[in-house]
Parts: sequence; structure tokens; C-alpha cells
Amino acid sequence: MRRSRRLWGSTVVVTTLSLALAACGGGAGSKAGAGDVDPDGSVSVYGTEPQNSLIPTNTNELGGTKAVQPMFAALVGFKGDSAQPYNLMADSITSADSKVYDIKIKQGWKFHDGTEVKAKNFVEAWNYGANAANGQLNSDFFSQIEGFDQVNPGKGKKPTAEKMSGLVTKGDYEFQVTLTAPFSVFSTKIGYTAFAPLPDVFFKDPQGFGDHPIGNGPMKFVSRAAGQNIKLTRYDEYKGEDKVHFKNLDIKIYAVQETAYQDLLSGKLDFIETLPPSAIAGGKYKSDLKENLVNGHLLGISTIAVPYYVPGYNNPDLRKAISLAIDRDQITKKVMNDTYVPADGYVSQGIPGYRPGVCKLCHFDPDQAKEYFKKSGFTGKLTIASNADGGRKEPLVAACNSIQNVLGVPCDFVPATDFGQWRSIVTGKKLTGMGRSDWSADYPSIEDFLNPIYKTGASSNDSSYSNPAVDKKLEEADGTADKDAAIKMYQQAEDLVAQDLPSIPVWDEKGVAAKSKNLKTGGLDFRRLGDYQSFQVLKK
Repeated sequence: MRRSRRLWGSTVVVTTLSLALAACGGGAGSKAGAGDVDPDGSVSVYGTEPQNSLIPTNTNELGGTKAVQPMFAALVGFKGDSAQPYNLMADSITSADSKVYDIKIKQGWKFHDGTEVKAKNFVEAWNYGANAANGQLNSDFFSQIEGFDQVNPGKGKKPTAEKMSGLVTKGDYEFQVTLTAPFSVFSTKIGYTAFAPLPDVFFKDPQGFGDHPIGNGPMKFVSRAAGQNIKLTRYDEYKGEDKVHFKNLDIKIYAVQETAYQDLLSGKLDFIETLPPSAIAGGKYKSDLKENLVNGHLLGISTIAVPYYVPGYNNPDLRKAISLAIDRDQITKKVMNDTYVPADGYVSQGIPGYRPGVCKLCHFDPDQAKEYFKKSGFTGKLTIASNADGGRKEPLVAACNSIQNVLGVPCDFVPATDFGQWRSIVTGKKLTGMGRSDWSADYPSIEDFLNPIYKTGASSNDSSYSNPAVDKKLEEADGTADKDAAIKMYQQAEDLVAQDLPSIPVWDEKGVAAKSKNLKTGGLDFRRLGDYQSFQVLKK
């Protein structure tokens, strides 16, 4: 799941009045209902089955993030849908050269087991997450730290060290991070939950911890029943400014999004961050929800990955043909009823460095599509796979129909059982055709839309794309201390990606959610997550 990449110390973080009001008053686009607030009320939210156990360094999909996010507090936090960074657990983050960072943490913060959060808990968690021997999905997020290549030397190679040399504990509440090169995004990147601290008990039994996680965030773990729910409760000792104003959180797992929506309308569910096709069709949701409609501003993008390891798909002319055969305008208007807009590049609109029209082949041109398809020499049928829940099926079926109508080649939608199973297929490199590859910003930066997805071997490189020129340009951008100069280099990398089309940009989500009549307020943050600190429960 990086708008401003400055450094923040405890004396220079300023929260505007408007942001403060948004945090307390219901988040983006929500309307306050009448009635008194119950500070000990309960909230239920729509959920999908997580891919893995609930460990920050091994969670990079929405199903697990909905639980991990409120359980763990990182050094840096982000304000609602605006994604304005601020110091959360960090007391100060300073650097003279954007390469060596001195980080001091706030004192007196506790994990949910009562032990104090100390600098070593960050250092040890980052070392664990980075080490290839531990098989963490988010390991690549630590790649800029000096010594990463020793603990994570690449596929098929064994680590030659257990810890990264660039991490040094300087005391109970201070540690130093040395990067391989200047990196202007680092002080924002560490707001991603993969950089959260882990308590001492984690390292005694990581597997057991994943089944009963102990965090340092505003909510603590209660229970998890696979396929049913994840339950959390408020941690009253929490010291962060993103406290929640209710008692219990029930993340209810649904196989069918339509069922969740009907539960919301009947008051059996309190919040859903995305609406089913039946509600979107014809704008029905507007009359369904009225004052319970929640609008947000999302920093994310939807693409269709074209995996290079699938026979016949490592074909640039085929990728061009497919992209030109998708009628994005019609699908976003007719199927998604203007809750999405056509995508025209690899970076979300609203991210510094976004430019319109980067993808020169992301428009509908049947004639040109047919020409490229003929040049490709492709035979057989095309498929697009995805989880079918969460309203993901209908627009992809429409995309397949558009491709089939233009190219005259069969195209089928292939459903996975649920989101957890779907992500296991993708990360296991078991796709047999194209696959949905959505991305929500982990932090507000152009870097987050490129390194984790298009760098060779990156954790979310769903298409198994590899281009040495892209890798080199990303490395140059990472190593540039000046943020404006770095953005220009990231843009150059995006231009190279756009020429290769390893994934096909299709649409960006505007951000339309819903709350029930049980909530006085409820907001949506930039990651398409409920902005839990904005939730207020009405007294019954």
C-alpha cells in the first residue's frame, strides 16, 4: 500500500487544521449522522481472506493489510486520503546526505504484550524481513540498505550474513541506517507497514506469532477464523495520534461482495471500501446509500499483467494488440458507471511525477490492434485470471469481450476461489495467461509504483518482467538525493516500462465506499482502506 519527501523532526511536523478535522470528523467525503457517539461501540468491515499469516514483512495484499495496518505503528504515518506524512513512532529522522539516516524513536510506547518498543525492535524486524532465508514477501523493500545483498543475494543463492551492515543500534531509542547510495524517498518509505517493529517474542516463534500477532498499533489482535473473520480490539495504552474512537473491530470475510453490500444496507455490516457491480450499474448506489455514501481519493492503479513465463506471451506485438483492443472509456462508463477512470500510464493520478499519456498504446484503436495482432503470430486463446470476489470479475469480463470482439481470438475470464488463493497463484508464478494486477500506494511516491513492480525480481513483479535498462535507471533514481531530480529519473524509467508493456494499464479507481446507518462518520484513506481513526459509532 510519499507526496512530500522531506525529513521530519518532532519540532517541524505541522498538521493543518483541515487535516486534523478530517481525521476526527469522518475522513474523505463522509457525512456525519445525527446522534450521540458510543466510544465503546463495535465496527464491522468488509474483508477478504488474507494470503498469509499476519506478519508485516509478509503482508502485501489488501486482505491481510486490513488487519495488519491497525495492529502495527511504523515510524511515519500518513493522514487519511491526502497521504500527508507525519512522524508517528519517530521522534526525529535526520540526514545530512540522504544516505545516512539517524532515527530517534519516541519513548514509552508499548507492544500489546506490555514490553516497551525500542530501537532494536525496528533493527531486528528489518533484518528478519530482508533475509532471504525467511522468505518474506516484502524483503525487497529493504534493498536500499547497505548489506542487503549479503542477506538477500538473489534467487538460488544463500545469504552470506544474517544482518545488514547498514543497521546499527545506537541506544534504546536511537538507531542509524546507512544506505548504499543517497535515496530521497527513504524517510517516507519507512511509513510502510513492512518497516514496523516486532517484539522480542516474535523471534522465539515466528510461525506461532503469525497466528496470534502482537503489534504496537491502535488495535490489538483477538482472534482469526479462516474464511470467517479477524477480530481486533482497541489498545487503550496506545500513544499515537491515530487512535481509534470505538472499541471492537470485526473484519468479516466474504466470498461474494454482493452479500457484503446487502449486509451493509440491512445494518449487518458497517463499512465496505468498494461497491459491487450490481450497485454501481446505473448509479443505483446513490439512491441506496444517500448520506451513507463515502467518497475518497485513492492513490492506486489497475493493470493487467502479461507474464513473460507463459508460452506465447513474451511477445511485444501481442501486448500492444491487447492494450489497443480494450475500450477503457466504455468499460469505465458502462460497467463501472464512472467510479473508475481510464488509466494512461503506470503511476497513479495524484502522485508527484504523474504525467498524462505516458502509455502511448493505452487507448482504443481496433484497426491498429488488428495490425499488431497479425504481426504477433499468436495462436490459441487468451485468458485473464483474477479473484472473482470484490467486484473484480465484471470489468475483466468486459475487457476480455472487447479483446475478443476486436482481435477475433477467444478470450476467457478465469476465476480464482478467493483473493488469498489468487495472490498465491500470482506470487507462485503459476499464471497460465494474463492476470489482474492492481496496486495501491504503500506510501505516496512515484518510486512505489515502479521499484516494487517493475524492477527485476521485485516482490510484486507479477509479470516476471526484466529490463536491465529499467533496472539501471531505477538505481540511478534511487541514488539521487535531490527529490526533483529523482522524480525525473523515475519518469524516464516509466517511459521505458511503457515501451515494453509488461502490464497493461486499464483504469484508476476514484474511491467510492459506503458506511452503514450505525456509523456517525467513516472515511476512506489513500490505500482503499477504511480510515479507522475517522470511524465513530452511534449509540443505540
